[in-house]
Amino acid sequence: MILIKIGGGAEINLQGIIQDLAQIKEKFIIVHGANALRDKLAEELGKPRKIVTSVSGVSSVYSDEDLIDQMMMAYAGVRNKRIVELCHQHGINAVGLSGLDGRCIQGIRNKGIRVYQDGKLKILRDYSGKPEAINKGLLDLLLDHRYVPVLTVPIIDEQNMAINTENDDVVRVIQKTMRAHTVINLIEAPGFLENKEDETSLIRRIPVVELEAREQQVDGRMKRKMMAVRKLCELGASRVIIADGRREHPIADALLGIGTVIE
Repeated sequence: MILIKIGGGAEINLQGIIQDLAQIKEKFIIVHGANALRDKLAEELGKPRKIVTSVSGVSSVYSDEDLIDQMMMAYAGVRNKRIVELCHQHGINAVGLSGLDGRCIQGIRNKGIRVYQDGKLKILRDYSGKPEAINKGLLDLLLDHRYVPVLTVPIIDEQNMAINTENDDVVRVIQKTMRAHTVINLIEAPGFLENKEDETSLIRRIPVVELEAREQQVDGRMKRKMMAVRKLCELGASRVIIADGRREHPIADALLGIGTVIE
C-alpha cells in the first residue's frame, strides 16, 4: 500500500497528481490539505485566521468555531470534492471523507494552549487536538471493494465534536494501523532543502539515523514535518519521499526518487 499526502498550497498540481495515481496498480490512500483555500475563504468572509503563540514559542492557528466552519467548507467541501471529481475523471473510484465521517479519524482535544496575554499566563481552549486512532474497518471495507479513500480534516474528538489537527499527524496514525510500505509527502518545494531559500540545495537522500539531526536543522512547518517523518519511520514505513507537488508528474517522479528519499 502507498499513502499519499497532498499539501494544501496553491501551486500543488492536483491534475498531474491524479493522472499519475490513475497508473498505480496497488492500493493507496490519499490525505490532503487545503490551507491556501481556507485562508482565501477566511479573507473573503472577513474572518481571517488568528495565530497564537504558546509560552514555549510554538505558533499555531487558533481553531475557534469560525475556523472549523471554514475548514468544513475548504477542506472537507471544495478541495475534497474537487479531488474526488478529478479521480473519477481519471477512472479512480474515489470516496471523499473527513475524519468525522464514520468516525474515520478519532482524536483527543487539546487541554489548552498556555499563552501570555496582557502580562498574565492564560489557558486558551479551542477546537484542536491530536489524532489517536482510525476506523480501520471502514477503510478496509472501501479498499477491499476497490474504492480509494480521500481523507481530510476536521477529525472527531472524544466528545464527538469536530476538531482541527495536523495532516502530518493524521498520516502517522493511518500508517500506524494500515502499514503502508511507502509514504509520499507532496509539498511546494523540491524536497528537504539544506537552505530553505535555495531550491537547488535539495538533499536527495537522508538515512533514518540522521532524521533527528535534520529535524533540529530546520524550523516552522518543516521542523514539524521532519518530526512526523521520523515517527513514520519508527512505525515501520520502509520509504518516505518528500517530493515536489508542483511538477508535471509529481507521483511518478517521486516514485523514481526525485525529491528527498528517507529509507
